[in-house]
Amino acid sequence: MTTFPQKLLDGYQGFLHSTYRKRSDSYRELAAAGQRPEALIIACCDSRAAPEIIFDSGPGEIFVLRNVANLVPPYNAEGRYRSSVASIEFSVVSLGVQHIVVMGHGRCGGVAAALDERRDALDQGDAIGHWISLLDPAIDAVARGDGDDPIRHVHIDQPDVAHAHPGHDPRQTAVECMSVRKSIENLRTFPYVREREQDGRLTLHGAWFDISEGVLWIYDPDKDVFEPAVAMSGLRPNI
Repeated sequence: MTTFPQKLLDGYQGFLHSTYRKRSDSYRELAAAGQRPEALIIACCDSRAAPEIIFDSGPGEIFVLRNVANLVPPYNAEGRYRSSVASIEFSVVSLGVQHIVVMGHGRCGGVAAALDERRDALDQGDAIGHWISLLDPAIDAVARGDGDDPIRHVHIDQPDVAHAHPGHDPRQTAVECMSVRKSIENLRTFPYVREREQDGRLTLHGAWFDISEGVLWIYDPDKDVFEPAVAMSGLRPNI
């Protein structure tokens, strides 16, 4: 007798009789022709921040890399980080994505663990402790005041556009946003990423998703702030 989770089986039944039925031709075409996603989304593995749901994407539209705290290691990092590097290389070199989006999110457990005073318990050689050490540059930058709650600088005229939830921890939010910037910097240490960005074949983007309010914030490198996507041209608030 199977012990496969019943909730997942029920979900599959829903997919089979709804989503797949509506998009069966698309699935068959993708199976025959292969995938050509336009963007790579580097996101957290947090179950509340699924890129396919946030961006309402269909099959074959986005290539997703998810890990704890949506981190990108430097290109020449130690061998134990190579899984993420391999996914980035495959999407850029083999699939030819045109965009890479690093998307952080509010209330990130990985960031919270990195900021926890008891963090030393995670730094004794285990996988998660070693991985979240990649957040140290972001934490140090915030401690210097470089990323002091970057969403606070937003200027919006529309009263119906939600800001970050008032219950957020400004320090944690700052680290979540700063880590997005640091991951973009690390992406530029990848030779094939740097080359394609310089010749215009690839564009790098940053984003931060507020789980509580459903608001997506987009990083503006010129202003060095995150701005709500609904405040950008062509988008309408629905909250």
